Amino acid sequence: MTSMTPPEPVTAGNGRIKVWYRFAPREGWLPHDTEGLWATRLSRDTARVENAPFLQDGVAEGEIVRFVTDADGLHWAQERVEASGNCTIRVLPVPSGPLGRSPRAVHELLSPFGLGGEVFSEEFPLVAFTVPADADFGGLKALLVRGQEDGWWHFEVACATDAWRDG
Repeated sequence: MTSMTPPEPVTAGNGRIKVWYRFAPREGWLPHDTEGLWATRLSRDTARVENAPFLQDGVAEGEIVRFVTDADGLHWAQERVEASGNCTIRVLPVPSGPLGRSPRAVHELLSPFGLGGEVFSEEFPLVAFTVPADADFGGLKALLVRGQEDGWWHFEVACATDAWRDG
């Protein structure tokens, strides 16, 4: 799960930690300047990201990142060490559109592409999806564009690969 609350050290079982990202809030968007992503610790200063980000651009699930741990025990992302080949897209259903505010309907329409995703909240039904490296990028992009043109949703590509751009 992604966290936008003020950072604090978080560790789960099985070597999972929160790796924090700091960024400038986007105008007209959620007023957060940090996001914590679950990650599996691989070494003293590397971890594999385990979920799709709602706010941070340029990172996808499965990527290996280098982090530094501050005096408070927070793990701050520094750089990507190894790309996963996955992409991150975010989809926000249009409340007045045919899907209403239903993240479930978004999931159902995109399910043929094998995407995993999470919903930000019931109040703000933004869905962050991980697009696997072997997905049908062309078909997915066509559906995303059609859905936006037909008023189903708004979407953005938060992390793209060359294969996504070429697909």
